[in-house]
Amino acid sequence: MTDTRSSQKDAYTLILEAIDNGTYRPGDRLVESELAERFGVSRTPIREALQRLETQSLLARDGRSLIVASLDHNQMAELYVVRTELEGLAARLAARHATNEEIQVLQEMIDEDRALLSDPSALARANRRFHKMIHLSSHNRYLVQQLDLVHRSMALMATTSLAAQGRGEIAMAEHQAIVDAIKRRDEDAAYTALRDHISVAFVTRLKLDAQAQI
Repeated sequence: MTDTRSSQKDAYTLILEAIDNGTYRPGDRLVESELAERFGVSRTPIREALQRLETQSLLARDGRSLIVASLDHNQMAELYVVRTELEGLAARLAARHATNEEIQVLQEMIDEDRALLSDPSALARANRRFHKMIHLSSHNRYLVQQLDLVHRSMALMATTSLAAQGRGEIAMAEHQAIVDAIKRRDEDAAYTALRDHISVAFVTRLKLDAQAQI
């Protein structure tokens, strides 16, 4: 019984990571047999993982098939409203609770991520690590859980806002402003800096989506 639970968790995590890293993109069809072969897992835990992902609205039905879900304009706007407030709260709590070591890691992440400005995909992965570190630095497990759910849904967006021309450099400056506020233990400034960062990212994504429809 323990093995079954373990394999189920593994299958779920493997599929979730494949969606998150862009192996499977919105609209892609997921087939049990193909997933089982790809990940070396039996079809039963794959089926259970797919059902779980469908329940979480990360997968959608297309006839009898399951496909990676996509977000329409309203869903994306709703997601950003929630993300903005939760991320801002995480920054506020990080300014209050982060250890000196956590703040050092945040600064080192920014310093290292500057080398990735020419690679939007790598920068997007680094961006997720940076935000996750802020979440953990809030030292609030329930907030971290909610932000994990939000960031899973972010994977349903076809492109990263960091792909926009010049966005990477601006994002690094915004990250620095967030960390500077956390270093000062300025809760209001950290909250505002992170909310502004997410707002700019949302505007950038809206522009990218508008250009894609031309």
